[in-house]
Amino acid sequence: MVAAGVTDYLDFMGANVTLQSRMDQLGLTQDELASRCNKALLEITGRPGDMSARTVRNLLNGASRRPIGRTCVALERVFGCSVSDLGFSAPSSMQHPPEDPVRRREFIASTTGTAAAAVPLVKQRRTVGMSDVSRAAAGMNALVEADDRLGGHRSLADAALQGRTQVLALQERNASERVRRALYALAAEFTTIAAWSYIDLRELDTAQRRLHESATFAGLSQDPSAGMRVWVNLAMLAYQRQNWTEQLAAAQAANVATAARRDPFFTSMGRMRLALAHSSLGDARAAQSSLCAAQDALDRAPEDSRPRWTAFYGPAELSHLGAIILNHNGESSGAEAMAHRALAKIPPEFRRNRALATCQLALAQLRQGEPEQATATAATVFTIMDGALLPGRMRSLIGDFHRDLFRLAPSTTYARNWADRMREEWSRA
Repeated sequence: MVAAGVTDYLDFMGANVTLQSRMDQLGLTQDELASRCNKALLEITGRPGDMSARTVRNLLNGASRRPIGRTCVALERVFGCSVSDLGFSAPSSMQHPPEDPVRRREFIASTTGTAAAAVPLVKQRRTVGMSDVSRAAAGMNALVEADDRLGGHRSLADAALQGRTQVLALQERNASERVRRALYALAAEFTTIAAWSYIDLRELDTAQRRLHESATFAGLSQDPSAGMRVWVNLAMLAYQRQNWTEQLAAAQAANVATAARRDPFFTSMGRMRLALAHSSLGDARAAQSSLCAAQDALDRAPEDSRPRWTAFYGPAELSHLGAIILNHNGESSGAEAMAHRALAKIPPEFRRNRALATCQLALAQLRQGEPEQATATAATVFTIMDGALLPGRMRSLIGDFHRDLFRLAPSTTYARNWADRMREEWSRA
């Protein structure tokens, strides 16, 4: 937004800040506005206009304070308001009640030299601008916050797909290239939220299909962060499928993605996925090397504005993923330390992530020969989730713990109590 004093100065200098503001709202460049105006004149008169970027530049810099009639008509059609609302003085031939369609057609005929009165006015579809993108993004952010609290569930996946449908419907309206790319990025985000929910639900075939759709939208958007998110999720999906070679390939793709090359934050995210892939393949040395590289990149990452979905990743999540890697590598004491470090930093509202880190802590304690302490730790998962249905991915981890506990201490009182508690929680499903 331009400050009032700056606006007064620019107005004094002749620049039309009102028109520039309207163009910014719709995400229009000078060439795009000229093209829109020419298309509007074709719809109205049957003849294409001849406006160019130079014409628009003259409108912006104040060289044209009172545009000719056909230019005014085109501007009104594109922006859906009178030229006076765009900071111009209308020619005298346009000083008439706007609701008088007969006189308006007469004016069009007089300013174009054609029989435009016989051409019906085409109903203009509402133009989509960055304000529409912002409203859709707010809805998407609300779904990300719901996922942070509870993890993936069916209603969240359904809401995400509905959001995608609404965003794609906006593509049917008039929009600038910038706005169209932003809408495709949102379509990718909504679809990825749905895919992530299906991963949490352990409906992996459906998740795979949604991620492939998301990859298409991310490509159309040309948004580096949207593309990065798809690769990260594909690596996560392959991990859940225990397809280790595909997990490694997706992690490698994330590491060479544009976002990872440009921003150490995304570099760190890619390195962590690479560390997990190496750990899955049993290469403990490569996993440790990638984990250290992820830590180094995150330490170098500047404080910056990034998409809402990235809020989960930081020192706390890096420690959580480090606990997973060390548990895989058989380094249970290191995994326990990493899990404690993660839990000290994960915000309380990230309930799903806190519960997952707690699962890793319980597994690490159990594998160090502390089954009673591990059982007490695992039971806090249910407290953290506060009665909410456990996502399928978390239930799988709890199932792993349950099997290991009854292999180590099958007849103990705490193991039997744990089994009773687990049955009670499982019955909520």
